[in-house]
Amino acid sequence: MKLQTLFAATAALVSISFAAPALADEVVVAKLQSPVATATKFIAGGAMFVCEADACTTETPASETFTTGACKTIAKKAGVLTSFSNVRTSFAADKLAICNAALTTQVAKK
Repeated sequence: MKLQTLFAATAALVSISFAAPALADEVVVAKLQSPVATATKFIAGGAMFVCEADACTTETPASETFTTGACKTIAKKAGVLTSFSNVRTSFAADKLAICNAALTTQVAKK
């Protein structure tokens, strides 16, 4: 019984040591056209974004964080985006335009 417990604990530790660096590499960054006036926090795509100056970042993304829906939410909360990226890729100009169009639609409704 003790051997099984030791094995389970060792397996859990090994899993955590491999998973933690992978998650740390998944930073998502939204660059803003204009800096935010004050530091802002909000949830977009299942993750907490922190906006300071001309960037909104999250270091704890969920599976839906790097999506058009999350990008639209960030644009609505923080302003026009000039880029939206993670460590592997960036949104293309046409996809970024869709995010920013959500902001234009919001302003038109006011």
